[in-house]
Amino acid sequence: MDVSVAMWGLTIVGLCALIAVDFFIGGRKPHEVSLKEAGIWTTVWIVLAGLFGLGLLVFAGGQPSGEFFAGFITEKSLSVDNLFVFVLIMAKFSVPTIYQQRVLMVGVLIALVLRAVFIAAGAAIISTFAWVFYIFGAFLIWTAWKLIQEARSDEEDEEYEENRLLKAVEKRVPSTDQYHGTKLFIMENGKRLMTPMLIVMLAIGTTDVLFALDSIPAIFGLTQDPYIVFTANAFALMGLRQLYFLIGGLLKKLVHLSYGLSVILGFIGVKLVLHALHESGVHVPQISIPVSLGVICAVLAVTTITSLYASKKQALAEAGTGEGGSRDRDSADV
Repeated sequence: MDVSVAMWGLTIVGLCALIAVDFFIGGRKPHEVSLKEAGIWTTVWIVLAGLFGLGLLVFAGGQPSGEFFAGFITEKSLSVDNLFVFVLIMAKFSVPTIYQQRVLMVGVLIALVLRAVFIAAGAAIISTFAWVFYIFGAFLIWTAWKLIQEARSDEEDEEYEENRLLKAVEKRVPSTDQYHGTKLFIMENGKRLMTPMLIVMLAIGTTDVLFALDSIPAIFGLTQDPYIVFTANAFALMGLRQLYFLIGGLLKKLVHLSYGLSVILGFIGVKLVLHALHESGVHVPQISIPVSLGVICAVLAVTTITSLYASKKQALAEAGTGEGGSRDRDSADV
């Protein structure tokens, strides 16, 4: 899709306007986000993404629109996996509930800027070296296998460990361990100190870059259009803050999410390898966008259903065990 510089500028301005509206209506005043508020804003961002995709359908055709929806759904599903780590980060830094949405808002903005750099670099590499699709495809297949191995292990979730960039910032910039509202810096005894608020924002933003290492190649497996890649990532990330509060309690119930994501990443990895072979002149079948979109949606639907069923079955089993244990203790007392 041929996108002019003016369209790029208009799109970025439009996204910035939406972020500003989100901030001034729901994020300016620190408060504890209710499920109702989170549900409304999550719906708003999904509707906006749907309208954008329909706009592509009307003005650019079915192919760009299909690529956007496939990319958006993929990035959205992969971003849900980010929320597990965000929960660990919030706990690690003991972020007060009323400040969590501010942390997520700024952290997501940092992540969006960093992803834009990744996308620009990825587009430049792809346009110059077609063989990079082999590397992307192999990396996604390896990531899919790694996800399956992690899902099958019985180890408990590890605690969040700060990355090197964050450790370097904390080492070189004087900081305080006390929160001072939403302030990022304070003056104390004549010294300028960084607050935990800024540290946790950087933690959210930079940690997302690690997730971009698989999500960016994944979306390039669905479309090589930088405009679609960027907008799909933008809409997926901008609704992540509200999604955090909406499904925070449901995250533990999505026990099969890693399996679903591994299937999606593996599928896109195979698609990338086939595309690379096709570009090299080898006659191999190509996977169309409608097929990709159907597979992604089907995998997510099956994963959600089986996860909820497994969680419900486990809860009933634990409840039965608890009741049985109580009866055994009563019998022993008698």
